[in-house]
Amino acid sequence: MREKQLRTRRPQSAVPTPAAGAPAPPPPLCSRRLRREARPAPCAALRRAVSREVSSAVRTRMSLFGSTSGFGTGGTSMFGSTTADNHNPMKDIEVTSPPDDSISCLAFSPPTLPGNFLIAGSWANDVRCWEVQDNGQTIPKAQQMHTGPVLDGCWSDDGSKVFTASCDKTAKMWDLNSNQAIQIAQHDAPVKTIHWIKAPNYSCVMTGSWDKTLKFWDTRSPTPMMTLQLPERCYCADVVHPMAAVATAERGLIVYQLENQPSEFRRIESPLKHQHRCVAIFKDKVNKPTGFALGSIEGRVAIHYINPPNPAKDNFTFKCHRSNGTNTSAPQDIYAVNGIAFHPVHGTLATVGSDGRFSFWDKDARTKLKTSEQLDQPISACCFNHNGNIFAYASSYDWSKGHEFYNPQKKNYIFLRNAAEELKPRNKK
Repeated sequence: MREKQLRTRRPQSAVPTPAAGAPAPPPPLCSRRLRREARPAPCAALRRAVSREVSSAVRTRMSLFGSTSGFGTGGTSMFGSTTADNHNPMKDIEVTSPPDDSISCLAFSPPTLPGNFLIAGSWANDVRCWEVQDNGQTIPKAQQMHTGPVLDGCWSDDGSKVFTASCDKTAKMWDLNSNQAIQIAQHDAPVKTIHWIKAPNYSCVMTGSWDKTLKFWDTRSPTPMMTLQLPERCYCADVVHPMAAVATAERGLIVYQLENQPSEFRRIESPLKHQHRCVAIFKDKVNKPTGFALGSIEGRVAIHYINPPNPAKDNFTFKCHRSNGTNTSAPQDIYAVNGIAFHPVHGTLATVGSDGRFSFWDKDARTKLKTSEQLDQPISACCFNHNGNIFAYASSYDWSKGHEFYNPQKKNYIFLRNAAEELKPRNKK
């Protein structure tokens, strides 16, 4: 695919079905006319509870992640079918037994854990864990439940525990060795983000909530170590020690430093004009966090450095996840950026959107590396494994077109793609 030069400009100042009794996700994301963000409303009017039989997925062996086994051996492969089905146009590996409702988050195990394990949280109130083998086969290992939709999940640095955030206003710690989960955090509203912080002098879990607080928890205590007030509801966050970035409703953007103890470092005027949707911290060449990428519902991503030599030149935004590509003369459908993930080796990034596509980008060269074919439903989440060989992305309805476009018979999918080569920066000519 031919390189496409990103259109850059100077920064300008400026979800899925709830379970019964849970608050609704942030407001529908219009494709052409963007609505003002609204406070989460009661969800009962949006959709009814849906029970679906779990469809058995085909386990397909592929020589994708280092194995020498043959393509499609060990059973019938759905990928070679001639039927008209665009749920998997990229012919990627399907994860066995995906969640029964919209998938809100994905996370791979840390490098300290041998092998690759993937977790996914969903609006079916559950978090599931799979082992991903080198031949691409996925083996369901276990799952845990909340009493409301799971909005976020992360791993401890040693890979022994998984932390989950939920609409039931709690966060839980899942001990994978004992397969037991206990509550470790409580908020006054749904918990939107959760991250594990491993500092030289302390370890804790950071939770961000729609109750406009950021809390830090010692998992052994029922009361938070620290509570920081946010200007608005927490919509997305990321942590790469010693830095945390939090984006809120009303386009709030705050950077925190985590040395010694967490504290506010800087409030930043948003470089985006519309509701924040996702944020991801990137590192410099010496592996230190140096900035972040911020995505909005308006098909745009901002690259923002914390202390750039030349802010007007180094910080920029680019358009993505829009119909008609860069053809600005024709009307465009504009879609939300649902997720951003940086490649752990190359520093390039992936974005996924409500348009049902994923794209790979080189922020340093300001070029697009690849765009996928269009899936038949939005891509709601994505992540890389610890060495960057596997790119995981979730295909499920994100409520970007409202409840009238929700199809309870539509299956959700998680796909795995070999990302070893496609994310490499291109040689400069």
